[in-house]
Amino acid sequence: MTNRTEIIPGVFFFSYLATQKKEKVAFLQHNMLVLLVSGRFTLETANQKISMERGQMLLIQKNQLGEITKTPLDGEDYQTIVISLKEDLLREIALEEQIETGQKYTGPSNILIPGNDFLQAFFQSVIPYVRHPEERIAKAVGLLKVKEAILLLLNTMPELRKFLFDFSEPYKIDLEKFMLSNFHYNVPVEKFAQLTGRSLAGFKRDFQKIFTMAPRQWLLERRLVEARHLIEKKNKKPSAIYLDLGFESLSHFSHSFKKKFGKAPTEWLA
Repeated sequence: MTNRTEIIPGVFFFSYLATQKKEKVAFLQHNMLVLLVSGRFTLETANQKISMERGQMLLIQKNQLGEITKTPLDGEDYQTIVISLKEDLLREIALEEQIETGQKYTGPSNILIPGNDFLQAFFQSVIPYVRHPEERIAKAVGLLKVKEAILLLLNTMPELRKFLFDFSEPYKIDLEKFMLSNFHYNVPVEKFAQLTGRSLAGFKRDFQKIFTMAPRQWLLERRLVEARHLIEKKNKKPSAIYLDLGFESLSHFSHSFKKKFGKAPTEWLA
């Protein structure tokens, strides 16, 4: 008997089975964190064979071929929680936490994570999510748990930064979509270029084609338009939003706002 439940579609999964099963995995597209509730999990790739049992965690690198064997033990069903660490989410965390990226990861593709009190507490905190699938879990809450897992991994093994934030694939992501979602982060244009898989020159060239202006100019314009919306429609105070919109100081924000719209943000609010 096999059962697989998506707690958060495409991100957070729970599965169990009563008999051994082997799965030929054609392509492991995303980094994954596997938390074994019961049974034995074995992953075999061209370069590694790793097994784990109850209570252990395994971090699996993206872009792999391999075979997974799932085995119930001691009369218990095999149960596992799988968290898909998708690149969009990792890029968002890299921006939020100001994590340096760009270094190529060259270590083992799959890593057993040593347990500690913090990771065990996290492990226990996600089990209710999967044991009550009839309860609707807000996607935002689920994604917060995924972010918590990533930050705990980094706290336990700081060297995993290169593993998780290696964005060195030779393909380019959708620049327009990425920038519209992440314009409010106060990071250099060079960082945006890196996170979208481009050289700085390539980023500026593609950006000009899409937005018809230079990146720094567009970032300032987009942030100011969003600020006006928040002040005018949401009654937000300038002092409460300027940092969230990527401005380093309230004075810089106020000066830029007045230059664009003709009035200071406090006057606009009034």
